[in-house]
Amino acid sequence: MIAKTERIVDFYLLAKNTVIGEGFSEEIEWQGRLKFVEVDERSFLREAAWVVLSAGMREAVVRRKFEAFSGAFYHWLSARQIVINASGCKRAASAVFNHPKKISSIVEIAQVVDCTGFEVLKRRIGSEGVDFLQALPYIGPISSYHLAKNIGLDVVKPDRHLLRISALAGYSNPLDMCQTISSIVGDRPAVVDLVVWRYATLNPGYRHFLNLYLH
Repeated sequence: MIAKTERIVDFYLLAKNTVIGEGFSEEIEWQGRLKFVEVDERSFLREAAWVVLSAGMREAVVRRKFEAFSGAFYHWLSARQIVINASGCKRAASAVFNHPKKISSIVEIAQVVDCTGFEVLKRRIGSEGVDFLQALPYIGPISSYHLAKNIGLDVVKPDRHLLRISALAGYSNPLDMCQTISSIVGDRPAVVDLVVWRYATLNPGYRHFLNLYLH
C-alpha cells in the first residue's frame, strides 16, 4: 500500500509540473481558491452555462467562444434579466453556438434560479449537493460533479479520465485516489481532480505511460 501511494503521489507531482509548464497554473490557482460560501447568482449562472456547453464538447472550443456566448446572456448579470429577455438571449446565443437544446436548458436553469430565489437555491445545493444539481436541466450524473466543483464544493468528478487513472493506480474510485493524494500533498481533492484531468487531456497516451510508471 505504501509503495502504491508513493507512486501515485509521484505521478501527481509530475502531472502538476507538466500542467503548470503548459500554462495552466492560473486554472489550478482558480480551483484552489474557490469557496462555495462566496458563490453568487452571477457566478452560478456562468458556471452552469459552462458545464452545459461542455457536455460532449471539447473544452478548448467552449473556452474560445464563451465570452461571446456570455454576451448573449447579459454576462450573467441576473436570472431575472435572462428570463425576461429569453427569446432575444436564445437568438443571440444561437449565433455563437448552434445547439438549441443546450441554449434552452441554460434559459431553463435561469428560470429555476429566478423562481426559487438564489439564496434558497444555494442553501439547497449546500445541503443536497450533487443530488440537487442533477435535477437541473441538462445536468447529469457526471456534469453535476463538474458544476459542483466549479462552484466550490470539494468533490471529485468521476469522468472517464479519472476513472481510468484511478483504476490503473489500483483505487476503487477517483474520490479515494484524489483524497489519498490530497492528504499527502495538501492540495484540495478538487484541485487534484483538475490536475489529473488536465494532464490527461494534454497527453493522449497517458494510459500507456501511467501503466509503466505505476507498475
